[in-house]
Amino acid sequence: MTNPQSQPTSQIAPKQAPLVPPDGWMEIGAIVGAQGIKGEVKVNPNSDFPERFERAGERWLWGSQDLQPRSVQLQKGYQIPGKNLYVVKLDGITDRSQAENLRGQMLLLPTTDRPRLQPGEYHSQDLIGLSVFHQVTGLEVGVVADIFTAGHEILVVNVPTGDGKVAEAMIPFVTAIVPVVDLANRRIEILPPPGLLELYLPNSKSQPEAD
Repeated sequence: MTNPQSQPTSQIAPKQAPLVPPDGWMEIGAIVGAQGIKGEVKVNPNSDFPERFERAGERWLWGSQDLQPRSVQLQKGYQIPGKNLYVVKLDGITDRSQAENLRGQMLLLPTTDRPRLQPGEYHSQDLIGLSVFHQVTGLEVGVVADIFTAGHEILVVNVPTGDGKVAEAMIPFVTAIVPVVDLANRRIEILPPPGLLELYLPNSKSQPEAD
């Protein structure tokens, strides 16, 4: 779940392009390493619902080499104080070596397991792939490639540079900068402040020139 905040945040370095789960599944987090020596793993969350990492029950593991997600029981979990990371214990993973072997794998849930959202809130994965337009000029800026949290949510927008390459622009997902999210028409409209797009595209203009 995500929704625009009221204040912008600072520039954050882009992440690598994420894996895409199979149809019918959604990522709730990615395993980034082992924690301790008893088989616990550290999870970088892609969900605003902490119970998905703290409440015991069935989850699914999936990696790029897997044909289908495989069921696993989450025994327990907790958030590392002061960090956007969770430590979880999975059934059958009993030592550090086994935990390290899960590095890079996703924790998944079926897409039918989506909590009901409040008005103005969005599932992060619903935003990926939406076209981004400048609200004033009407020009298409790029396509949302990812979204992550660093104090506030950040949209990672792939922006064509005009030379056959693509720049990754970090757009704070705040109402002042992202006033329109139109899921039905698969578009987002932005009002970038002066200088924001120029950070990534030196020849672009965040604001139209005055007549």
